[in-house]
Amino acid sequence: MMKKIILMIPMLLFIGFSVFCKSEKNKIEEQNAIVENTISAFEKELLKNRLDSVVIKYNFNGIIAVFRDSLPIYVKTNGFSNFKTKTPIDTLTVFGIASNTKQFTAAMILLQAEQGKLKTEDRVSDYLDEFKNPAYQNITIQQLLNHTSGLNNLGGALMFESGTGFHYSNDGYNALGKIIEKVSGKSYEENAVELFKIAGLNHTYTNRTFAAKDFGSAWIGNQNSAEEVPNMPNRLSKNGIGNPAGGILSNAVDLNRWNQQLFGGKILKPESLSKMTKKTAVRTNHFFAKVGYADGLMMYGDGPLAYFHTGYVKGLPSVNIYYPATRTSVIVLSNYSDESKGKKAIFAPHTEIKDITDGIQSTVNRLREQLIIKSQKD
Repeated sequence: MMKKIILMIPMLLFIGFSVFCKSEKNKIEEQNAIVENTISAFEKELLKNRLDSVVIKYNFNGIIAVFRDSLPIYVKTNGFSNFKTKTPIDTLTVFGIASNTKQFTAAMILLQAEQGKLKTEDRVSDYLDEFKNPAYQNITIQQLLNHTSGLNNLGGALMFESGTGFHYSNDGYNALGKIIEKVSGKSYEENAVELFKIAGLNHTYTNRTFAAKDFGSAWIGNQNSAEEVPNMPNRLSKNGIGNPAGGILSNAVDLNRWNQQLFGGKILKPESLSKMTKKTAVRTNHFFAKVGYADGLMMYGDGPLAYFHTGYVKGLPSVNIYYPATRTSVIVLSNYSDESKGKKAIFAPHTEIKDITDGIQSTVNRLREQLIIKSQKD
């Protein structure tokens, strides 16, 4: 009997240790849940107090939405999608997102690269005849992606030798749209619709696929006597804008889903996503000062890491921000601007919102570290 008991000791110790470990694991999980709930309540209160004040200060017309994963932690709508009918903006209102389109176009290029249909190091002149003149013939697809080609307006002189500087070019991104069409054998719009489907975007369109009933058309001038920008959304595909450079329309819900899918690795392979988010240029004289530029994305060097882009076409200022450390999206969409005040004033609320959310992200991260350390000691 004693021999049997001795033989059972290791098994009993193992069972006891397993129960102890499970108990400790449950305790840690409970402590972590308390920490996260505490932080979440604190963050929501901060966001409400700070961002509500921005809406009031600027009489902001649009939507400000903050999501953690798929969950909204702050949503504020204010003003009108149509100033004539006084139709209020809601969470599903669709806006033109202007240059936020560029990250979609960059993703389409990288998807074609994944299929072996192109390489980003390829010369654009291998695909498009208009790049075969001597000044353009060495421009690469990558240089169009990060605006280092020297191109301004297609057909004009280069701003600098390709690869030696930065100059933001809508024509460069419209050329990328033509490359997508060339190698895929499908229109840009068909490629866009396929991408929207992959990402699960149900309220995202180009002007040629537009079917939204809840539409925030573009308005300019004084809010008390705002004038509607004509021919929306069809004007987004016209010269000076173009669907690949700035023609996509979406809403806050879909843009958050896009962020979660893109940065969560559901759209691109890891090596493609790594490439898309790697800083390869620097953009200066921007609303958010000096920023890094990757492939259709910008990022800050200071503070919490954030991938973002701004967008502006007449009456439609926007910004889409993603903080990868906490999987948090900050989306600011508007369909009104007073152009007499200049773009810096138009983007004043967007700049203030980013400063606020940068600060809150830093504060929340520090608080999380402190509470976790304290809970572990307790």
